[in-house]
Amino acid sequence: MSYIDGNKAAWEEAFDHRHPNWGEENYIRLQKEILPFICNDMVKELEKMNLAGKDIAQFCCNNGREILSLMQLGAKSGVGFDIAENIIMQARDTAEKAGITNCRFVSCNILEIPEEYHNCFDFIMFTVGAITWFKDIKALFQKVSDCLKPGGVLLIHDFHPIMNMLPMPGEPEFDEKQLNKIAYSYFRKEPWIENEGMSYMSEQYSSKTFTSFSHTMSDLINGVSSAQMHVIRLNEYDYDIGLSDAYDKKGFPLSYILTAKK
Repeated sequence: MSYIDGNKAAWEEAFDHRHPNWGEENYIRLQKEILPFICNDMVKELEKMNLAGKDIAQFCCNNGREILSLMQLGAKSGVGFDIAENIIMQARDTAEKAGITNCRFVSCNILEIPEEYHNCFDFIMFTVGAITWFKDIKALFQKVSDCLKPGGVLLIHDFHPIMNMLPMPGEPEFDEKQLNKIAYSYFRKEPWIENEGMSYMSEQYSSKTFTSFSHTMSDLINGVSSAQMHVIRLNEYDYDIGLSDAYDKKGFPLSYILTAKK
């Protein structure tokens, strides 16, 4: 079994172990709030773009809450892609309950998105924790480029590669009194292996194996460049967007938004 097949099985198992009602009321926020599930700095970046009348997509969309939020910006159509079939089913259910009819969801390996989606999108988005599931970052960004129209935009909102150096709360190396302690190499090549479920979604249990990978900032920029795209902006922030707030406002770059154009 490839690591991607293994991750598919692990994500689907995690969804089966999800916390009670996890994601089931997202449609209520989508009906009542403006751009729910999108942080303020991301909103500012999106305001620099005009998604009205555009065809947009999210790769690794999870349960769809973020791309469904973006549909409020007047996109003509949206497509969310994710490998986990049962999580995609929740995304479809959320869209139906929220009355969002111009956004659909496809379950597949992102690296194997069918050619029918090539040259289809004006905008493609990755959000926190998505690209870590791919060992070959150049192949991932080439798929993005294949699916973007000429002039199309890629946006990545993710935790900063520096965070891969920092021990997280609950790890043996973590010491809240020594937050400047570095535990891992920035240039780590070996994968991260986890077998305790997916904490934000599920209970802790002896799970199937999640395999993820570290990528440096140069990996990201070179990967984008090798896929016929160029970086327009790179903004870095001193707060985390999904892993831990233990290091927030301590001088570390903890998250970033990268925008690139084909």
